Amino acid sequence: MGFLDHIRACNAWDPAGFRPWSLDGERLGWVRPAFADELRRWPGQFRVTPEMVHWTPQARDFTGRTQALAELVAALVTDGVIEPLLGEAYGVTAGDHRQARLLIDRAAAPYFGVRAFGQHLNGFVRSPEGLKLWIGRRAADRRIYPLHLDNLVAGGLPWGLGLVENLRKECREEAGMDPDLADQARPVGAVSYCRASKRGLKPDVMYCYDLELPTGFTPVNTDGEVEAFYLWPVQQVFETVRDSDAFKLNCNLVIIDFLARHGYLGPGDPDYLDLLQGLRRPLP
Repeated sequence: MGFLDHIRACNAWDPAGFRPWSLDGERLGWVRPAFADELRRWPGQFRVTPEMVHWTPQARDFTGRTQALAELVAALVTDGVIEPLLGEAYGVTAGDHRQARLLIDRAAAPYFGVRAFGQHLNGFVRSPEGLKLWIGRRAADRRIYPLHLDNLVAGGLPWGLGLVENLRKECREEAGMDPDLADQARPVGAVSYCRASKRGLKPDVMYCYDLELPTGFTPVNTDGEVEAFYLWPVQQVFETVRDSDAFKLNCNLVIIDFLARHGYLGPGDPDYLDLLQGLRRPLP
């Protein structure tokens, strides 16, 4: 186990195992062949070939496309093809999160292999003993990665909320921060990866933030998604990421980025260049 193993795990997928799906000639995502066969049930909307899945809904506008996709997704949920929905809308886009062509429920996004965007925050404290990081442990009832370690604040970026507004919301829900404290978070870049999962494909972008917290701050979870918080020396975080799978998989990348930016990983590491390049893989 090592840092590079986490990056490789987050970028494990074979394009041969997926077919691109497009809307009006624009490629929006990737689907597994078995899922493409499910879409044959709507021959008036989907034309499925061995090379591509073409979607041609009757509706030509944003709202109509969203409704058309929602109706067939609901049918696939009823039939057990797609997991129950989360009620959180994501934009379907081939580019930036603001360039959406329609909306899709967050739970359905991987089945269609569409880009998803999120925000992850590293909360750290400067103490007499050195730098420390606040770490969360995910609740036992989380749908994915229950009881795994997590960044202090992390969440998806739903449609209709700006980056500042959503980060405030996540900071309040996950760590009990007031807006004035959340607004001190500093954007420090983004991490991207593409990974095959049991549900489909996850080409994801995570906007990263650093927030130096006062020594008297103690996070308090308010939405039930975090079971416990720990304030760990950065060396303990370093070793846990390097030597184990204790963290939710994509959170490892956010921490590796933090360690590199703050000088805990440097050019002396034999994998240094591979790590830096692996944190920002081009999305398909």
